[in-house]
Amino acid sequence: MPGNPLPDAEQLLTALIEQMRPAVGPATGLIGIHTGGVWVAERLHPALKLQTALATLDVSYYRDDYEARGLHRDVKRSEIPFEIEGRDIVLVDDVLFTGRTIRAALNELFDYGRPARVRLATLVDRGGRELPIAAQFSGVRVEIDAGKSLDLTRGADGRLAFVLAERAA
Repeated sequence: MPGNPLPDAEQLLTALIEQMRPAVGPATGLIGIHTGGVWVAERLHPALKLQTALATLDVSYYRDDYEARGLHRDVKRSEIPFEIEGRDIVLVDDVLFTGRTIRAALNELFDYGRPARVRLATLVDRGGRELPIAAQFSGVRVEIDAGKSLDLTRGADGRLAFVLAERAA
């Protein structure tokens, strides 16, 4: 994205809410993937007026590159306070890139039961897929150099913003 500003996370969040509102019901299970996906899900949940509690997943143990990456020091607990079996689920992440995080999330999710349907919501789709995974709800698609990482940050006021960083090897 040389010469272009980074996407405005707050505007993308508003667009995502409008996309999702007609497609989800009050019993839809919303599951944020740690960490950025949880931040997005925390904002989506009240805006969509969902009746189920917000759920979170940490896919660290389910990553296919776990041995190479090792255990991160900030591993969080997955918490799913509702029944997965037969429920409409929306997984939420901040940036969709290779698809490996979503594959890991699906592996963990199915350990809890078999949902009726699983859809994906993400603020940014940056292409570069290594697996056949697509978001049903997405704020924007952007092209970013493969050596860069588009990271979501959250300010003290709760506002979300993107920063561009060098991608870890």
